[in-house]
Amino acid sequence: MGTPDFAAHCLNDILNSEHNVVGVVTAPDRQSGRGRKVSESAVKKLAILKGINIYQPEKLKSVEFHNVLKTWNADLFVVVAFRMLPEVVWAMPKKGTINLHASLLPQFRGAAPIQRAIMQGATESGATVFRLSNKIDTGNIICSTKVSIGPNENAGSLHERILEAGSHLLIDALNLISDGKDAEIPQDELIVGELFEAPKIFKEDRRINWSMNSSNVHNHIRGLSPYPSAFTTKSGNYNDPIKIIEGHPIKGNLKPGIVEVENDRIIVGTADGCYEITKLQPAGKSVMAAKSYVNGLREGIEKFD
Repeated sequence: MGTPDFAAHCLNDILNSEHNVVGVVTAPDRQSGRGRKVSESAVKKLAILKGINIYQPEKLKSVEFHNVLKTWNADLFVVVAFRMLPEVVWAMPKKGTINLHASLLPQFRGAAPIQRAIMQGATESGATVFRLSNKIDTGNIICSTKVSIGPNENAGSLHERILEAGSHLLIDALNLISDGKDAEIPQDELIVGELFEAPKIFKEDRRINWSMNSSNVHNHIRGLSPYPSAFTTKSGNYNDPIKIIEGHPIKGNLKPGIVEVENDRIIVGTADGCYEITKLQPAGKSVMAAKSYVNGLREGIEKFD
């Protein structure tokens, strides 16, 4: 059960393993883009290509959906990047339901584990396969794998590496379950120190707070890059957000939010120094280097809010 590319990648690896896929559940087709064309999920496209049964429920509690699942008679359900399932669904197979999560549980439970890990300044994350239970991302762990986070790595890069590690991990979990060797570890036994959550990212979560120190600004920007992107606005102009794609902390003594444009460089004050923006995307335009943006400025920038 899954929808995006992440789930399709995992499905492809399962199809290339010794395990048998009897059916695929994915999101209903949606209209998207300017032309409002009907768009199929990555998982559905792969399932069609491989000739696998597909079901696209509008409501996960519908009796029709449950009856379809029963006819498939699966031993195990596998969930990757899908909606929260009701108990009547995840408890249906005799071997239960497992989920692949893009963090080292119990850390970063929630909808945005990759972004939130980088935004928090974590130096390590990973992937975890666990049993579904009544509470989100809290079930017993079957297996996990660690992935280091580079000091300048962004969410896009980490996503690709966790995807690769996670898809292999999922096969390991299936093998353990198939062989009856899946020793489960309660998450409560792994809690050490502070637990960080990974809630869904909303627009205001993306706004850059220039009153943070430079390293936190850096973590915020790379944790949201390349998508959905951190943003800032010129002081007093809140209708034209500027997405900040790349940059790095530098020494300096500008006050937080004060902007200095000099020699094709954009430098912004933070709580403990400055931050140089190297790549950005003005509203309605393509991503560009700071130099290109500076050359196209018609008026100066005094402050970012």
